[in-house]
Amino acid sequence: LSLSLPLSTPLSHSPIFLSILSKRSLRHRQHLEKDRRVKNVLDQEGFGRQKRGYRSIDEIYIKMTDPLFSKQWYLINTGQADGTPGLDLNVAEAWGLGYTGRGITIAIMDDGIDYLHPDLASNYNAEASFDFSSNDPYPYPRYTNDWFNSHGTRCAGEVSAAANNNICGVGVAYNSKVAGIRMLDQPFMTDIIEASSISHMPQVIDIYSASWGPTDDGKTVDGPRELTLQAMADGVNKGRGGKGSIYVWASGDGGSYDDCNCDGYASSMWTISINSAINDGRTALYDESCSSTLASTFSNGRKRNPEAGVATTDLYGNCTLRHSGTSAAAPEAAGVFALALEANPNLTWRDMQHLSVLTSKRNQLHDEVHQWRRNGVGLEFNHLFGYGVLDAGSMVKMAKEWKTVPERFHCVAGSLQDVHKIQSGGKLILTISTDSCHGKDNFVRYLEHVQAVVTVNGSRRGDLNINMTSPMGTKSILLSCRPRDDDAKVGFDKWPFMTTHTWGEDPRGTWVLEVGFQGDEPQRGALKEWTLMLHGTQSAPYIDQIVRNYQSKLAMSKKEELEEELDEAVERSLKSLLSKN
Repeated sequence: LSLSLPLSTPLSHSPIFLSILSKRSLRHRQHLEKDRRVKNVLDQEGFGRQKRGYRSIDEIYIKMTDPLFSKQWYLINTGQADGTPGLDLNVAEAWGLGYTGRGITIAIMDDGIDYLHPDLASNYNAEASFDFSSNDPYPYPRYTNDWFNSHGTRCAGEVSAAANNNICGVGVAYNSKVAGIRMLDQPFMTDIIEASSISHMPQVIDIYSASWGPTDDGKTVDGPRELTLQAMADGVNKGRGGKGSIYVWASGDGGSYDDCNCDGYASSMWTISINSAINDGRTALYDESCSSTLASTFSNGRKRNPEAGVATTDLYGNCTLRHSGTSAAAPEAAGVFALALEANPNLTWRDMQHLSVLTSKRNQLHDEVHQWRRNGVGLEFNHLFGYGVLDAGSMVKMAKEWKTVPERFHCVAGSLQDVHKIQSGGKLILTISTDSCHGKDNFVRYLEHVQAVVTVNGSRRGDLNINMTSPMGTKSILLSCRPRDDDAKVGFDKWPFMTTHTWGEDPRGTWVLEVGFQGDEPQRGALKEWTLMLHGTQSAPYIDQIVRNYQSKLAMSKKEELEEELDEAVERSLKSLLSKN
């Protein structure tokens, strides 16, 4: 019951508002009605209200009957397997908004898919599938005693395992369609097999997920050949009706011995390179770091708890808790991107990269080697995790309102072709000053990708270290030392080292390249070329807003620092006076 009082009622004589939450007796009601101060007595009925954009985790759990769902900590992390609660892909929010990947097809380019698996069969897209190893339309994995060819089936389950069927777990985009492209299971790879796989049915397939690449042995430098490069270029320019195929790539499993900028697939501008974290926010021991990684998802790692792995489908109708590696990370990202595409089917391949940069979050990720930093426009990044862990809820909400990014331009900012010697104990420092093609049609004002095309060799390639600093002061580690790389002949020949860390920055000004050797043994080498390639747009309104917000935060933090310094100075003065007196 609520009491409503006439405005003339003196405040000192009357109760202003009374709520009775439980049903009262008729005697209480009659008592209130007889009180001359009470204008009206109304019975109040309870009804539901919900916070906008909020979804209870318990609601999601109630709906999911799949036995492994509670163990899929990367979907909803409540602290399973000694993990960190809240450290997940935030799919609950995206699902709560109604996005489950419906209408989107993801291709798993791998060793095949067990498309008869009861958790995959209903979402299998046979039309978009093909076996390039056997040259037939049935990409079923080849049997081996050790189940070696379970890789693709496990990746497929992460993306498109059906929900509420009492089988295994749930895919990130559990209403999406999954296609199998079998292309890994042969003694060797060829350019034509890779190119055919990457360009298979680009008007039907929306997202291609690749959890493979050159050997992660810490001494290989390799990337796509001519036909595959052309296929990828055609994909981003012509796929999906001109919006561009979306290529998701695992960063690599070479750990601290390798650098994913030596992998030409993961470091390509046309791919979204994904790294991983384990369920407590640390890096997995096999994670490679590099400046081309855009964002991260999750895999297993240092924990011995058997439930700390990635739960998904396995061969012959089975389930597993032990999927791992950055192989597990890339399909999770593909699933998140499928949710975003359902929210906005008009997203281009570049839109997806912008959304990844803007909505990925540091969350509770921590890197014991590389600090989190902010670039010149205030975007926070890490050398290993990129711009942070993908956030499905934030991405679908931003995707719904997203306007396609402006046209992309390319500017050759400058090139140094002279031979410069490099020796141990010192650094070679070179600079290129650029107006980023200002005044020309291909002027680049807001950066997306930056490439340093470098030709360099040394008496030991693995000891080479290359850093590049932008005019706005952002330092990118283009190449870390690789202790297993003993090459003394080949070096890097016009190799395009790529960074995403300067995203949104103004490229005009002086760029600085530092090249040196690290290690105990003296080395020598020579840099023969450095060409700076800038890729980006001439307008990006959201960057201006980010800069304003960042500057505002900086001004506030500086004000707080000054106030703290003033307080400390006053305190010191008072202590000095007191000691004298």
